[in-house]
Amino acid sequence: MGWLIWLRWTNADLPDHEKKIEGHIFSLSNPPQRTLHVRRGETSGMARMLSYVSAVKLVSMARSNPRLAIVDVRDEERSFQAHIPGSLHFASGSFEARMPELARTAAGKDTLVFHCALSQVRGPKCARMFSDYLSEAKDDSAVKNIMVLERGFNGWEASGQPVCRCTDAPCKGTCC
Repeated sequence: MGWLIWLRWTNADLPDHEKKIEGHIFSLSNPPQRTLHVRRGETSGMARMLSYVSAVKLVSMARSNPRLAIVDVRDEERSFQAHIPGSLHFASGSFEARMPELARTAAGKDTLVFHCALSQVRGPKCARMFSDYLSEAKDDSAVKNIMVLERGFNGWEASGQPVCRCTDAPCKGTCC
C-alpha cells in the first residue's frame, strides 16, 4: 500500500502564527481522502490533532477511558434512526452556536469522537471547527484528542456495534 501526501499553506496573507497547513492524504489503494488541518504556532493549550478511529477501536477506547465522549452531529436523522449509546447530540445545523455548550458539557473529558451518518462531511467539519474553537479559547480545556469515527454511524451500525433507540436527551447509554 502506498500513500501520497499533499500539503500547502492557506491564508498566505496572515501572520505566521495564524497560518494553517492544509493537507490531503491519499491512499493509493483506497481512493477516499482525509483532510488534515494543522494550526502552526498554536499559542493556547496543547496542540490538538484530528485523527480517525474505527468502530472496533472506539469500543475498546470507550471501555478503558471514562474521559471519552462521543459527539453525534447528525441533524434530524438521529430522531428517527438509532444512535451510539451514551453519545451527546449537537446537530451540525446549530453546531457553531452551541460550541460553548459542548465545551461545558465536555468538561473533564480528554477525548472527543465526532461522527455523522458517514463521517465524510459534517463529522470532520464539526471536529475541525471545535478544535479551532478550543485553540482560540482563553481557558485551558482538558480535551487533547479530537477524533472522527471512520464510516460514521452507518459504519458503526453495519459493523454490529450496539445502538440505542431511546429518546432521552442526553442519552444515558443504558438502553442497550
